[in-house]
Amino acid sequence: MTILDRSDEGAIARLTMNSPGNLNALSDEMLDALQAEFGRLATDKSIRVVTLSGVGKAFCAGHDLKEMQAARQSEDAGRAYFADLFTRCTAVMTAIRDLPQPVIAAPHGIATAAGCQLVASCDMAVAAHGTRFGVNGVNIGLFCSTPMVALSRNIPRKQAFEMLTTGQFVDTARAVELGLVNRAVPPEDLEAETLTLAETVATKLGSAVRVGKRAFYEQLEMGIDDAYAHTGAVMVENMLDRDTDEGINAFLDKRSPEWRQ
Repeated sequence: MTILDRSDEGAIARLTMNSPGNLNALSDEMLDALQAEFGRLATDKSIRVVTLSGVGKAFCAGHDLKEMQAARQSEDAGRAYFADLFTRCTAVMTAIRDLPQPVIAAPHGIATAAGCQLVASCDMAVAAHGTRFGVNGVNIGLFCSTPMVALSRNIPRKQAFEMLTTGQFVDTARAVELGLVNRAVPPEDLEAETLTLAETVATKLGSAVRVGKRAFYEQLEMGIDDAYAHTGAVMVENMLDRDTDEGINAFLDKRSPEWRQ
């Protein structure tokens, strides 16, 4: 049994966390598997969209607390392990942003702490009704400082701070309202709805989506004048793409485009 399964359906790579015994916790093994797979996907031009789900009762329960406590044999050993752990976890989260393909999370059950961070780090999310989201570390004396980086870039700051300081869950309706997930669907429809969204994105010109995703995150970190200057330059290059030219001509001619990529 592999801890992270991958199955490709055309231009869609479906990643499934497969560690139900610990609620798909981000253990050392899971982090390594995610990082390795994202590394492979980064250079896989045949894949246009990635989905991420989990088996069992939950999407992801965050870090593996038993594994973390076992590493705490001394203060020095614990400090070294924890520093490395959070560095590796950050690398996984930023790898999602840096992937050329959009990544769609499909959470169910619970997505807590670093599991909620994982949802927030994905480009889009379709959640099953009944899913609960939380950054609950404060309940055990561990403030979810790294998860709040992604969370606070997804939802309004006061709502993020409330979640972080109360440790309370939000349900799927509230998660949609806050913008943490795009939509919520019945659990039995989660796989189909996620795949439908992935298929819609996969039909678009791959080169345009790749350059668009990169520009999307770049402009978010800029002031408005710099953002417009940067994205204007991006659109110039996009317009000069042969496939973009074909797409515009096809639209004007009322026919389907014949794209190379």
